[in-house]
Amino acid sequence: MTSPGPLTPRLPSPLEEVGDERFGRHGLRLLLKRDDLVHPDLVGNKWRKLVPNIEAAAGRPLVTFGGAYSNHLRATAAAGRLLGLPTTGVVRGEELAGRPLNPSLARCAADGMRLHFVDRSTYRRKNEPETLGAVLRAAGAEEAYVVPEGGSNSAAVRGCRALGEELRGRAGVVAVACGTGGTLAGLAAGLAPGQRALGVPVLKGGFLEGDIQALQERAFGARTGSWSLDERFHFGGYARTTPELHAFAEDFEDRHGLPVERLYVAKLLYGLVALAEEGAFARGTTVAAVVTGRPFP
Repeated sequence: MTSPGPLTPRLPSPLEEVGDERFGRHGLRLLLKRDDLVHPDLVGNKWRKLVPNIEAAAGRPLVTFGGAYSNHLRATAAAGRLLGLPTTGVVRGEELAGRPLNPSLARCAADGMRLHFVDRSTYRRKNEPETLGAVLRAAGAEEAYVVPEGGSNSAAVRGCRALGEELRGRAGVVAVACGTGGTLAGLAAGLAPGQRALGVPVLKGGFLEGDIQALQERAFGARTGSWSLDERFHFGGYARTTPELHAFAEDFEDRHGLPVERLYVAKLLYGLVALAEEGAFARGTTVAAVVTGRPFP
């Protein structure tokens, strides 16, 4: 995959071992795949998913979708700023249009993204051709290249396959937090036989397995690689946290000097610690956690 100059990444991203007795006492090694260091503005899996779509757009403006705290919207806005491409973000929640922008959406606007707010019912139907067409017309983005919510489509999934390839032979289990599932779909396809990918969804609902299989079928023609989901660690759903999760993240930061992003990475790491305590991994297993983001200032 090529990338325009301002989007030049640091690849492969670093793979760091951390000594953590919560894993060590069960005979496990923990590695951190530092995808948060891939690019300063398109952090982690956002670079891997967005760049193939930017290449496919071939200079056209970009339009994409997300909630009020979407990392994907921020990354798309940053890419537009860096490349001089117009961007439009369709934001879930019409009621937000009359309110001051939160810091995440304010960053999008500062990077030049036009924000178009839609009601939640319309947002749920955004993949239906008639609804999508109406939204694009209302947003003045009919000529734009459409990047789906979370950036997850066939181009993105194939882009994320390189993440698995970078981890071939390095860990028995590779775990990643999941929003729309595109990263896991590509990661699993890139791993070697005998390696297993584990997804920790940050949304509740139980729909993600079908979505990931569909992404793989569109990208590769069939379900690919060994992968599974553990849906117990969403802490109430997307953008939801609890005092327990914050305390866990602060403790992990103190132990290892790594800033822990709360909405994805903290849930992933909490889940892995719980699974280690449950004996879910055989002794001698190396577990790699993909750090897909960093805290938003």
